[in-house]
Amino acid sequence: MKKEIWIVGMGPGREEMMTAEAVSALEEADVIVGYSTYLRLLPERLREKEQLSTPMRGEKERCMLCFAEAEKGKRVALICSGDAGVYGLASLMFEMGKEHADTALRVIPGVTAANSGAAVLGAPLNHDFCTISLSDLLTPWERIERRLAAAAQGDFVIVLYNPASHKRKDHLKRACEILLSCIEPERPCGLVENIGREGTRAEVCTLRELRDRQVNMFTTVFIGSSGTEIIDGRLVTKRGYQI
Repeated sequence: MKKEIWIVGMGPGREEMMTAEAVSALEEADVIVGYSTYLRLLPERLREKEQLSTPMRGEKERCMLCFAEAEKGKRVALICSGDAGVYGLASLMFEMGKEHADTALRVIPGVTAANSGAAVLGAPLNHDFCTISLSDLLTPWERIERRLAAAAQGDFVIVLYNPASHKRKDHLKRACEILLSCIEPERPCGLVENIGREGTRAEVCTLRELRDRQVNMFTTVFIGSSGTEIIDGRLVTKRGYQI
């Protein structure tokens, strides 16, 4: 029997914000593996399937579960929030897959927070942009600082993932201070919390104001480029068309 694991980006979690391909894979799967929070977001009809989970920071064990279940002949779907290839588990699965050459891995894309959050705010990603995670669990903070400075010098719109956690309460403030060293304090910015889920909250502000905002791990932050402005309360980055 052919062994195959689907690595599924489930977007924010609501079915209407998943791709049709992602929904189809979850419907066909015998077992769905994922972080417990993501499993709770699944549509009711999919929660009846066999589910396996590991706690936060149990990513390697979660991937091992997928290969173990595939060895039993089951159709396995590993779910990740947003897109599995954007700060997700797709790369770890391919790394571990070297030891499972008889198991095919298929990545099914999802809507990442940069896209879904941008839609809530308006059109902040309409020109060149980059994403930077402020989590220093796997990346040294010194490297994150260099990336922030380089992105500011390059005049990119910057999307910040993982701006805070219980142990990283000041990372957004530290990031803003780095950006303020070469970006004007009035630069338009925005943030979206709980994108596509109950309690979605969005706000536009300046970079100076953003520095003191309280955020959590479910917040995605947008720092505009020199071409970004606030139009009727929406964050918009101009493409450069002459009107």
